[in-house]
Amino acid sequence: MDLGIDIDEAVALLKPDRRQELRERAHEVTVRCVERRFDFCSIINARSGRCSEDCKWCAQSGRWRTGCETYGWVGTDACVKAAKEAESNGADRIGIVTSGRCLSPEDLDGVCAALRAMRRATSIGLCASLGLLSEDDLRKLKDAGLQRIHCNLEAAPSLFPSLCSTHTVADKLATLRAARRLGFQICCGGIIGMGETDEQLAEFAFALKEVAPDSIPVNVLHPIGGTPLGDRGILDPERVVDSVALLRLVNPSTPLRFAGGRRDMSDETAAKCIYVGMSAGIAGPLLTTPGADFADDRELAVRAGYAVGAARNG
Repeated sequence: MDLGIDIDEAVALLKPDRRQELRERAHEVTVRCVERRFDFCSIINARSGRCSEDCKWCAQSGRWRTGCETYGWVGTDACVKAAKEAESNGADRIGIVTSGRCLSPEDLDGVCAALRAMRRATSIGLCASLGLLSEDDLRKLKDAGLQRIHCNLEAAPSLFPSLCSTHTVADKLATLRAARRLGFQICCGGIIGMGETDEQLAEFAFALKEVAPDSIPVNVLHPIGGTPLGDRGILDPERVVDSVALLRLVNPSTPLRFAGGRRDMSDETAAKCIYVGMSAGIAGPLLTTPGADFADDRELAVRAGYAVGAARNG
C-alpha cells in the first residue's frame, strides 16, 4: 500500500462522497503502521487563569469573562500527588500545565523543583506544557528530569492569526525546535472545530507532519461561554471522525491522542475515531473541562485490539 498523500488529495478525500474511502484508507494505515498499544497520560492544571494571551477558544485568557478558576503555581506537593495518582491509574506520563505566555524565573524554578520530586517519588514519564520557552529554560527543565515538551500548533498556520494575536505560529515553532535540539520528545497537536475549511484542516495535518511530533493530541472544540468561540456549537461527530482519519493518513505512525472534547463524544463516535487512527488518550481532569474516564477509553481500546498497560519510556 502506498502511504504517500499530498495536500490536494487530502482535501479531495474530505468531500462527502469520498468519506468511506477516507476512513477505510485511514484504517488500513492504522493497522499497518500504528503500534498496537494504547497509552494514556494525565495532566495537572498547575497554574490556572489570568493568562495574558487572547486565544479565542480558551477560558483561561484574562481577556474573557468565563468564570474560569484562577490560582497561581500549585507547588511541588500537588504535582507529586498528581503524579502518584496518574501512575496508580495506569498512565504512562503526567504533564505539568501552566496558563500564561511563559514562566517567570521563580515559577520555572518551582517547576524544576517539582520535576525532581516527581522523579524521586514515581517512575512515571514527565511532560510539561509551559507556554513559550527559551533554550536556557528548556535546558534547566531537562536537567530537572523533564522528558517531553508539549506545545500545540492549535490550527492551520493560515487560520491561527484570526484566533490569536498575541503570539504566532513562529513563536511556537521556535520553542519546539529548541526542544528538539536539546533531545526532548515533542507533543504537538491542536483543536478541530474552530471554523477551519477542508483546505485548512489539510494544511494543519501537513504542518504537524513537518513538526514530526512523538504524539499528536487531538482536541475537539468545547465551546465555552464568554469566549469569542463560545457560540460555535459542538462539532458534527462525522466531521470529528473524518478529521482524525485525515490526520492519520498524513501522519501514518504518530500516536493520535484523545484530548479535550472527548467527553462531548458518544462512545460510538470515539470507537469510530479509534478505528480510523486514534491510538492514545488523556484521561482524568483536563484544564477547564472534564476529561475522559480511564476505564471507558481503556475498554474501547481493548475492544479495538490494543494492548493497554505500562511500558514507559518517557
